[in-house]
Amino acid sequence: MSVPASAPPLWHLYVPKLVTTLRQGYGMRDLRSDLMAGLTVAVVALPLSMALAIASGASPAVGLQTAIVAGFLISALGGSRVQIGGPTAAFIPVVYSVIAHYGYDGLVVATLMAGAMLVVAGLLRLGTLVKYMPQPVITGFTAGIAVSIFSSQIKDLLGLDIAQLPAEFVPRWQAYAAHIGSIDPWATGLALGTLALLIALRRWRPQWPGFLIAVVLATLATVLLQLPVETVVSRFGPVPRELAAPHLPAFDLARLHELLPSAFTIAFLGGVESLLSAVVSDGMIGGRHRSNCELVAQGVANAASALVGGLPATGAIVRTATNVRAGARSPVAGMAHALFILAFVLVAAPLANRVPLPAMAAMLLVIAWNMSEIERIRQLLRSPWGDRIVLVVTFVLTVVIDLTVAVEVGVVLAAFLFMYRMSEVVALESHVGLLDSDEEDFTRARREVDYDVLPEGVEAYRVSGPLFFAVANRIDDVLRAFGRPPRVFILRLRLVPFIDASGATAIGNLVARCRRDGTALVITGLQPQPARILAAMGVVADGSSLRFVADFPAALALLGVATPATTPAEPSSAQ
Repeated sequence: MSVPASAPPLWHLYVPKLVTTLRQGYGMRDLRSDLMAGLTVAVVALPLSMALAIASGASPAVGLQTAIVAGFLISALGGSRVQIGGPTAAFIPVVYSVIAHYGYDGLVVATLMAGAMLVVAGLLRLGTLVKYMPQPVITGFTAGIAVSIFSSQIKDLLGLDIAQLPAEFVPRWQAYAAHIGSIDPWATGLALGTLALLIALRRWRPQWPGFLIAVVLATLATVLLQLPVETVVSRFGPVPRELAAPHLPAFDLARLHELLPSAFTIAFLGGVESLLSAVVSDGMIGGRHRSNCELVAQGVANAASALVGGLPATGAIVRTATNVRAGARSPVAGMAHALFILAFVLVAAPLANRVPLPAMAAMLLVIAWNMSEIERIRQLLRSPWGDRIVLVVTFVLTVVIDLTVAVEVGVVLAAFLFMYRMSEVVALESHVGLLDSDEEDFTRARREVDYDVLPEGVEAYRVSGPLFFAVANRIDDVLRAFGRPPRVFILRLRLVPFIDASGATAIGNLVARCRRDGTALVITGLQPQPARILAAMGVVADGSSLRFVADFPAALALLGVATPATTPAEPSSAQ
């Protein structure tokens, strides 16, 4: 007799994919492929990291440090073979808002708290919950973030003279309208030229590093033509040529309480985006990530990023896809990408000082367009009306109010929509007009009996579908529909696969009402899960007022209705 294999130990869920890859064998050919992929991704990540930091209201050096520290740790400790981590566009409105309200120190503390939350979420094995996130909610807040990114770049795109740009959507556009007369034609021309170049490269040379090419050419044009536009060094000062030393930010309990909602938003967004990115990479390489290990790695990476004064980080879908297309074979590629960016900071950081901010704004407009998922939105707008409402509400709240509020409201709306749809599926039908072919053991002989004609004083109803809280009240209304309580009431539950506490309570209330009215209740076809729940909640047969039988024919036999397969029964107490 074979002995079944034991389940893998719990710690196996948290073994990084790097360890698994090295155990399976890793040679020089794999290393060369990973180094080339890491260099390719670094070329894409260099301008992106700076642009994302600038759009978030931080210095470009902070974006580079985040890509180095968090990017290295996410690959080294994560549960995905090819995931690339770092700052992402999804965080821009969140980070910008936190900095505007609590200062950069507040962002650092919130990121540190978010890192701790992600580690706890991974240890509690909450990584699999992302699959329960409704698609209209995901698309709604992603499209909303894209609009927020677009909205944040108008100042640099047009070179508007605005000292302090509001964090909120409506006040921001009011500020744009108030300063529309300060448009800088040099900045606008450079931004539009960069945007046109990015679009052309994307269409005719999609395999080229378009972002890097566009930024380099825009920088050369700014330097050679001495264009009077803002650059990295003119707004933020020179990019440092070293990493910041780790240090713990100052905080107290009051500060932690104040930043808790922001930390939750960062943790939620980081967890969801990283796991979605891991799912996408799984589809590209035919692999399978470890979701809880990925959450722990994201938590450690965000905490480490905060300790060096960096931004929140997560899995970056575009950079991960670039990594796969470049031939990455293991997490070594992601670690190499971080080391290549570090080499740039140590050797060539002064080259970043002349990068024009209008070119960065143009690059972020392309990123916002890519995030908007126009085709997915069009597809969802053809879906049932409830999904369209969830999509629109989540989108509007993300843009106008806050990402956390948007997701909370969107998920609640989707949950209510699901409950409504499930309640519509559940059917509660009288025996009249029903054929009993749904009974599994219903033989040809028994079909010859006219079960639509029940003895006087006997009523029967059949429930089809899960009996949960959204439909439990319909059970309570059954007996009220009769002018006079029947002597026997047959409740057929074979088509009920699931009962929750509310459904069991409704059955219990039905039993109590039947006892008060002198009605004998016979329940047929009880499945295992409903049987366990009813027993646990004290709804048990007593042989007189409540009986459980296998099926509807058995209930009729109990009442003395003869069938070809049974002999007439003596009148029972159920009558």
